[in-house]
Amino acid sequence: MSPVVKVAVVTGASQGIGAGLVSAFLAQGYRVVANSRAIPPSDHPDVHAVPGNIGDPEVAERVIGKAVERFGRVDTLVNNAGIFIPKPFVDYTALDYANVLNVNLHGFFYVTQAAVRQMLTQGTGHIISITTTLVEHAVDGIPSVLTSLTKGGVTSATKSLAIEYATRGIRANAISPGVIQTPMHERSEWGALAGLHPVHRMGEIKDIVDAVLYLENAQFVTGEILHVDGGQSAGH
Repeated sequence: MSPVVKVAVVTGASQGIGAGLVSAFLAQGYRVVANSRAIPPSDHPDVHAVPGNIGDPEVAERVIGKAVERFGRVDTLVNNAGIFIPKPFVDYTALDYANVLNVNLHGFFYVTQAAVRQMLTQGTGHIISITTTLVEHAVDGIPSVLTSLTKGGVTSATKSLAIEYATRGIRANAISPGVIQTPMHERSEWGALAGLHPVHRMGEIKDIVDAVLYLENAQFVTGEILHVDGGQSAGH
């Protein structure tokens, strides 16, 4: 019998950390289903792109459905999609609130629910969610209430999922990054952002990719919130 080829689903996959994760999983021999709002079709035989807003339950179901239809299974889901709107708390609008909840919470809930249903039929699976160290370590000058409200919910849900499915072959973990060098941040901001971390540098996409691959291979680890933040959560 030929070995099972594992399948990873990555949201927010068109650039930055998500694109890095797609490449990393391919290098590990996985097949990948990649989602973002406007992701173009892929010409790679082991990548299937599914465009759409992951906060829409129909899109979430389609992402997991296409993974099963095209590749037969879902071994790993990486909830990478997320948005950050840094505004003073009293300046957030109803639209800001709706947009952040849609991506950060709805975009976690619906696709994770669909993935777990599939993983239960397989008897194995792994959920990895990307949160932020701001959840536990707020920073003066970086207003982040909506991010903490939503990504903090994902952090707590990760632990609940880990316990609920611990005896059914499904693990759930999260990565809590500091500030990562991605297209989200202008180069002119890098010096100030590096100073937020005790190691005095920003994180790189590879730092998050390495953490994801560690959790993927760490079969005795579940319910873990892995800080990849240059010491930011430890203190200053």
